Parts: sequence; structure tokens; C-alpha cells
Amino acid sequence: MKTLALVNASQLVTLGGPARPRIGSEMDELGLLRNGGLLARDGIISSIATSDEIKRTAPDDAEFVDAGERVVLPGFVDAHAHPIFAGDRVDEFELRVRGVTYEEIAARGGGISSTVRKTRAATEGELCRQALKHARWFLQCGTTTLEAKSGYGLSVADELKLLRVIRDLKSRTPLDFVPTFLGAHAVPDEYAADSERYVNLVINEMLPQVARDGLAEYCDIFCERGYFGIEPSRKILGAAKQQGFGLRMHADQLTNSGAAVLAAELSATTADHLEQTQDDGIAAMERARVQPVLLPGSVYALGKFRFPRARDMIDAGLAVVLATDFNPGSSPTPSIPMVLSLATTHMKMTPAEGVTAATINAAYSLGRGGNIGSLEAGKLANFAIFDYEDYRELAYYFGLPQTRSVYVRGEEVVALR
Repeated sequence: MKTLALVNASQLVTLGGPARPRIGSEMDELGLLRNGGLLARDGIISSIATSDEIKRTAPDDAEFVDAGERVVLPGFVDAHAHPIFAGDRVDEFELRVRGVTYEEIAARGGGISSTVRKTRAATEGELCRQALKHARWFLQCGTTTLEAKSGYGLSVADELKLLRVIRDLKSRTPLDFVPTFLGAHAVPDEYAADSERYVNLVINEMLPQVARDGLAEYCDIFCERGYFGIEPSRKILGAAKQQGFGLRMHADQLTNSGAAVLAAELSATTADHLEQTQDDGIAAMERARVQPVLLPGSVYALGKFRFPRARDMIDAGLAVVLATDFNPGSSPTPSIPMVLSLATTHMKMTPAEGVTAATINAAYSLGRGGNIGSLEAGKLANFAIFDYEDYRELAYYFGLPQTRSVYVRGEEVVALR
């Protein structure tokens, strides 16, 4: 039995607490242990204590990891990402800099459609190689669990191809993937004149095959003007629920369409984006216990200024989550530390609330709160050591490498020294 003994953390951010997502003032309670340490046996945490206690109780054959008076956090849990795609959208990035809007680019055949064309042309091997590079980026930023959406195939064969890549990545990288089917990301060009036919394809062919092959845990949809309206979204998500999928939604990103209210009506696990959501949507999500997943990176990358109402959501008792929305068009960042900076400066979340939102709350939004998201006995030894003495420095400093080392199931997977 392998034992790992971590000692000399300036702050061990445990997130110890109730076995549920944190709300209200609980999001400021990080369970800090100064001069903290932990013991992990075969990748599972067995005890949390002061460094002196860990040194006293560790077995003789323990592998010691000296945090060197640095802060140690649970591995980040990124609950909204699109990491499987081919190519990039650098040309569109420059167009936006020159004043062309995201919507105008999409109308010209760019945006999601551009990535769909490149992704359809790529083989599974090519997609896997690019995704492995992305996985390395996430790990280097301290993320150890990643929700991964399909959505750049938009045909039966290509959506299944993307989900197979996500499945196969699990054996090729230490990063843990949570697969989400996003066949309703956009209406593909070949169905532009008859979007109802595509809705029926998603319901009658894609969802049953994804369910039969066990390729996804969740079903997501881009509920937005020009993509999928309220009624098509209700139909697709209703069918997904009948197939046994958990529900997630891209909601109220570009317009206040009523998507957050629909998420509550359908008892979705999460409603994501929410830049345009108003009081009725916030109240509906609170009543239905829908977790909001906020994505400030996409607001920043699109050059917009309307961020989600994080303070109102926290004050309403919602278990807020932060995620990167990593994708080639509107949020090309794998960095949760950058998201923490944006959350504090633009959404006025405290540094502690940001950490909670990107760890334990995110873990519960993915159905994994019992195994990850905090450093407690019985959970996986997924943690990151950062080159700071105080956890608040993750949001305070930005634009520089912050990670010292990352451990997944008690094994070092990133060493940046």
C-alpha cells in the first residue's frame, strides 16, 4: 500500500463542511488549516491534520511531499468546457478586435459552424492528439476534473466520434473527464432551411445511440435566439431526461430568453452563462435548486461588459459554480486562476467564494461531490500546490504561471519547478 504524506502547507484549503454544495455565507468558509498536511493511501485521503501530526503518524515507508510553506488547494473542477475540436478561430479573434461581432461572424458562416467543418474533417486520432494538448494545459493550471462537451460534430457519426474521443482520453491522461452530449449546440448548415428536422434527428437518433453506447452522463443545449428556442429546447431536454441523462443548459447568454426559467421547470442540474438572466430567472433557479455555472472568461474574450449577477445569485442562496467555458471561439482559456481573477474584479465575488465555486460546488454540479472538490478523509487525493503563501493570491496575481505541482489520486502529474 503506497502512502503519500503532504506536509508544510502554509494554508491547506480543505473545503471541509456539509456534504452538499455551499450557499450564501458558507461559500466564504474554506476550512483553512495553517501548517497543514494530509496522508493518502493508494490515492485516497486517510487523514487531514497539522504537519506535525502527519509527520508523527506517517508510516516509515511514506513518500513525503514538502509543500515548502506554499498554499495547497483541492484540484480545480472545471464544470463547463468544450475541449474536443479541430483547428482554431484565430482569424475570427482578429475580426472581433476589428469590430465585427460574434453574431455577425456566425451569420457569415463562422463561429460554431467554422469549427464544425474542421472537426468533421478530422480523424479521431487527430482530435485525440489536440485534446491531449488541451488536457496538459488544464492540468498545468491546477484542474484535475473536467466536464467535456461534444457539439462540434452536429451529425450522428461526428457527435459519436467526439464522445468516443472523450471516452478514450480517460486512459491517456490523468485528467478526469465528465462527458456531456451537446448535439444541440447549433443547427448545422445542411439543416438551416428545416431546423425541425435537426431537432428530430437529435431526439430520435442521436440521443438513443449516445445512451445505448453509454457515452455521456449529461445532455446540454444552446438555448438562444438563432440556435434553439424555448420550445425546441424543452422537447430535446425532455427526451434526454427520459433517456436518463442529467440536464445542463447554455442559458440567457446573449438575450434574456427565459432559458433560466426553463432550466428550473425541467429541474436541470445546471444553467450556464446567465449573463442576461433577470430576477425571475434567479428566483426560479433558487426554487428548483438549479446550480448556476458562471463563465466570465467568455464575457472577457468577446470584449463584452455584462457579466452574470453573481452577487445577487449568491445572496439568493444559489450554489454558484465558476468554470472556464474553454472553447476555440469565445473563451480560449483553460485557466481557472484567470477565471478567479475575473470573478473577483468583475463580479465582486470574494476570493474564497471563487475557490468554493471552482472546487466543491463544481464537484456537486457534476455529481461527484462525494469523491472530489475538497480535501477530506475518504476523498481522492487530487490537489495542487501553488507558488503562494495565501490562497487569495490566486485571484490577486494574474497572467503568470502559478502552479508548482499537481497530484491526481496521490500521484504527481505536473511538476513545474
